[in-house]
Amino acid sequence: MFTGIVEEVGTVADIRRSATNCTLSVDATNVMEDLHIGDSMAVNGICLTVVDFDRRRFTVDVMNETWRRTSLGVLRHGSGVNLERALPVNGRFGGHIVTGHIDGTGSISSVRREGNAVWYRIAARNEILEGIVEKGSIAVDGISLTVAEVTGRDFSVSIIPHTLAQTVLGEKRVGGVVNLENDVLGKYVRNMMTTRTGLTQDLLSRCGF
Repeated sequence: MFTGIVEEVGTVADIRRSATNCTLSVDATNVMEDLHIGDSMAVNGICLTVVDFDRRRFTVDVMNETWRRTSLGVLRHGSGVNLERALPVNGRFGGHIVTGHIDGTGSISSVRREGNAVWYRIAARNEILEGIVEKGSIAVDGISLTVAEVTGRDFSVSIIPHTLAQTVLGEKRVGGVVNLENDVLGKYVRNMMTTRTGLTQDLLSRCGF
């Protein structure tokens, strides 16, 4: 499990693809501390397993399905990627629950500066938009963000300067592709409401939700 608080931006050092799988090697510093084979690493929000590492570089395996369904396909040698290690039991929970299981990708449709913040509007498929709520949480390239507005075509988030400086989002422009993961708690609620569990909107309201 992750929290959507990016620890550092790594640099893609090597990409190797075959007919059955892909390996991705990333140069990093902070996340290398106490790293082990088999550890989970969120790379632009995607939960991947570390299969090899040395003092300054780690390698993860990527299934072709993951490669196709996420933004990994746009990465090149030298690309920056958001990195976060899995949350330890005694870690600080600074963002929201992020599983690293991407729901799909979105496309940046506009970027607008307002004061010291930058507003990003991101277009996404209906299946993803239906699971987003205003003032709720969403992970964009693994970054825990608060949703400001949702429409039938897209949603918007406001980014503070610190987040822009410490993640790859500051490098993204209109047309850029980002990984999206809806709030997992919302997914469970939606699932319960669409199956025969007896959970209804009226019941949730009466219970204070």
